[in-house]
Amino acid sequence: MNDKIIKPKGTGCLASTMIGVPLILLLIVFLIFGFTSYNRMVRYEEEVKSQSGNVENNYQRRVDLVENLVNVVKGYAGHENQTLIGVVEARSRATGITLKAENLTQEKLEQFQEAQDNLSGAVSRLLVVVENYPDLKAQPSFRQLMNSLEQIEAEILIQRNLYNEKARKYNTYIRQFPKNLFARMFDFKPFGYFKASAEAAKAPMVTM
Repeated sequence: MNDKIIKPKGTGCLASTMIGVPLILLLIVFLIFGFTSYNRMVRYEEEVKSQSGNVENNYQRRVDLVENLVNVVKGYAGHENQTLIGVVEARSRATGITLKAENLTQEKLEQFQEAQDNLSGAVSRLLVVVENYPDLKAQPSFRQLMNSLEQIEAEILIQRNLYNEKARKYNTYIRQFPKNLFARMFDFKPFGYFKASAEAAKAPMVTM
């Protein structure tokens, strides 16, 4: 006697459905999470790039002020050629290295910062020389330049700190699991940071 096990009709379809529904739901959740993670990465990335522009703009303002400072000092202390040449050369190197929003790696930021710090050092040495020229220090144009330099140095520090905060938020976000999977999938790279330095921490000063 052949006994046959008779399966209820539709049992196989029901089992497939029970397995398929959770997979579909899981896929939907994955896609939604991936979509929101990607959009947030894009937003954080754009914030960092925009802030890098603010940093560079303020550094450029400082470069312009340094050029004006050299011209003013030259009128009173033109024979201090070596010191003036040092500032001009440092300024030229500083303008030759720019921050590119698409390449804000640690290496590039350190190259940029090194050039700017060298300019700060050259300006500081120039101001030591200026101490020997009281008539120059008394000039309204010179005093105004010094006030502007002090203000821009303070603003640079603020903007650099803001950049570091935004870069840290972005870098932390793309490293967190499982968002790091989407970061690798869509090629989101970490950004570098500005580091504190002896020259950058102090604004050029002169005793009035």
